[in-house]
Amino acid sequence: MTVRVVLADDQPLVRSGLRVIMADHPDLEVVGEAASGAEAVQLVSDISPDVVVMDIRMPGMDGIEATRLITAGSATTRVLVLTTFDEDDHVYGALRAGASGFVVKDMALEDILAAVRVVAAGDALIAPGVTRRLITDFIGRPAAAPERFPWPVEGITEREREVLTLVGRGRSNTEIAQDLFITVATVKSHVSRLLTKLGARDRVQLVICAYEMGLVTLPT
Repeated sequence: MTVRVVLADDQPLVRSGLRVIMADHPDLEVVGEAASGAEAVQLVSDISPDVVVMDIRMPGMDGIEATRLITAGSATTRVLVLTTFDEDDHVYGALRAGASGFVVKDMALEDILAAVRVVAAGDALIAPGVTRRLITDFIGRPAAAPERFPWPVEGITEREREVLTLVGRGRSNTEIAQDLFITVATVKSHVSRLLTKLGARDRVQLVICAYEMGLVTLPT
């Protein structure tokens, strides 16, 4: 199945680079480009792509508001945020807005393409290093953090709590399986139940939950 992608970035060179490399991959198709958040929202409304690769800093409507509108209005289009962590002060806001993953502009293009596929498949992508930096930068600023979600945590088991803790630390399913001496399939089952019990959209929100529950603390 071909993944239909919209590229939203105010830098033509970034869009061009992604478009050119995606053209060499038959499972990926760029179906639209946007230079602003408003253009991205309109494209999603018009053509319902599978994934929007979304920059944060764009003129007019930024990527955060565009992500919020897209995820609120579409049950099928997912947003992969393209960012530079040394400059962007609003990545946590994008996460809150419903983004399903984060990639950094200086990553290898092939890694960005792999992230598009992961998000299109319905999973969420937060690399461990990105998780640590994101949480340190944004959850570590309580005065600027949005209102917390009312997580229904009473029904989760002790094992699910252990899995949630490791998810919050940015561990992959394979790493969690190794840490807890269980199979990857069992980890996936625990993650699936956590998503259901906590009412979380995806793995990204499980990371938020782990920090807001105090299961994972910020580095000192």
